[in-house]
Amino acid sequence: MRNRIFSRLLLAFLIVIAVPTLTLDVIVRHGWQKSLTDQIQISLEQKAKLLADRLQSSPPDGLQALAKTQSQLGDARVTIIDRSGKVLADSEADPASMENHATRAEFAAALAGKTGSSIRRSETAGAEQLYVAVPYSSGAVRFARSLNAVNQIASQVRSTLLKGSLAALGVAIVLAIFAANSISNRLQRIVEFAKRVEKGDLSARIAEDSGDEIGQVAGSLDRTARHLQSGFEALERSRRELEALLNSMQDPVVAISADRRIQWVNQSLERLLPRAARTGASLVEAIRDPDLLLALEVTLDQGTVAHARSSLVAPGRWFNVTSAPLPGGGAVAVLHDFTEIERVEKTRRDFIANVSHELRTPLTSIQGYTETLLDTTQNGSREFLEIIRKNTLRMARLTEDLLALARVESGEHKLELQPVSVAELLREAIQSYRPLAQAQNVELSQAEAPEAIVRADRDAIQQVFGNLIDNALKYAAAGGKILIGAKATEEQVEFYVRDFGPGIASPHIPRLFERFYRVDKARSREAGGTGLGLAIVKHIVLNHSGRVRAESELGHGATFIFSLPLASPVAEKVS
Repeated sequence: MRNRIFSRLLLAFLIVIAVPTLTLDVIVRHGWQKSLTDQIQISLEQKAKLLADRLQSSPPDGLQALAKTQSQLGDARVTIIDRSGKVLADSEADPASMENHATRAEFAAALAGKTGSSIRRSETAGAEQLYVAVPYSSGAVRFARSLNAVNQIASQVRSTLLKGSLAALGVAIVLAIFAANSISNRLQRIVEFAKRVEKGDLSARIAEDSGDEIGQVAGSLDRTARHLQSGFEALERSRRELEALLNSMQDPVVAISADRRIQWVNQSLERLLPRAARTGASLVEAIRDPDLLLALEVTLDQGTVAHARSSLVAPGRWFNVTSAPLPGGGAVAVLHDFTEIERVEKTRRDFIANVSHELRTPLTSIQGYTETLLDTTQNGSREFLEIIRKNTLRMARLTEDLLALARVESGEHKLELQPVSVAELLREAIQSYRPLAQAQNVELSQAEAPEAIVRADRDAIQQVFGNLIDNALKYAAAGGKILIGAKATEEQVEFYVRDFGPGIASPHIPRLFERFYRVDKARSREAGGTGLGLAIVKHIVLNHSGRVRAESELGHGATFIFSLPLASPVAEKVS
């Protein structure tokens, strides 16, 4: 760098010196030389005119002597010619030996009646001469003087300029060396500072007190480094705090980039994985759970939050996976361990299923013996036997519903999902439950049905319709009406069952799908309800990746709505 700066400074100084030198040589020297030549020409012209006046009265035989006399007096060569160009007299040569001068530029002008002049090398004198000729009555007179003195003075001036320029160049070289060393050292400190910053050393500083441009640049860079150091220290503190926070979480967490490579995992997940997850490694190399991978794929492809259940990250443990997009691209997945909850739920379901299964046999026996007694008894005990039979039937329905709910919750009953027409599902529900509605003097009819295909288990969805229609029949007054239909949205179809009964108060609506929850307990028992029908509906719909809700207003009936995903590639993956 020092050599480059020195070369550039020296070149600049050379240009600065050379330009004035050339200017002085071209303008001043040539101007001064021309001024001297013009003065000599004026002097020669005056002397030539004086001699031309004397020639008017001089005899022809005295011209040679007159030319020599005037030459000595005027310090110039004198030549006299006639109108034909013949040399009549010359102060330095024999006129007889001289050639005709009529074609000489200065004589040609003089013979034409004008004052003529020219500068050229004289073969006779062997030097550059200034010629000035004026006319007179018989011809022309010419004075000539050598320009050697003028040229010598010009050469001396040029030599002086050159010497001065060389001296200035020497000083310039010394100044260039000094300036180059100074600037190079300052710039070298800036370069070394930049290299340290480039390597990540933000503690680098520049000691520069000068107020010139280099000092201002150094000061700006120094302040920039300070700001960067403060910013990176703040980021590093935030990163350490975030890392400590995530490592303190009991829930495993993994973050991946848009190209499906691991960016970060917390210690909870590292303890679960059979081998360490390397940062930058492909996600499928560390985690081979298809449910978790699918949730992350959905988030990366669609930019939305995705949910899944994972059982293969760690053997014997279950996780709820929530995958969300990251602002700069990529995704983060949080795994919530619900193994203990699942174990307790499974124990509860198994208990309910076992108890229900064990109750079926004695309940069936009690029901059979009660009906036998009713057929053979004629006295007043029939009323008591009828009560026993009704309660036995109710308990039998309760055990069946408990078994059905346990199977639905545990996933023991695998759904056979297949593309089904919406209109076909609605038509099957009408055909199956219209006789039951007619028996209670209730009109069951179909409303709108979009031309759409959903992925569903036919039998499970008919069970949903059965529970919802049965629930509506209990609250629809005789002579009332029940409507079933569906509406299509962008990604799903919403089915609904609507009755026109007394409706449901809003405080009850959020709890309608809980087990054993009843809005009107006395009426529900009278109608033979178990309080499990809507809970079964909820879990069947959830197993279809759908949602269920209720809408109602007192005095305006109630509408139960459940959604099923459309039969599309995305829906197939999610299901």
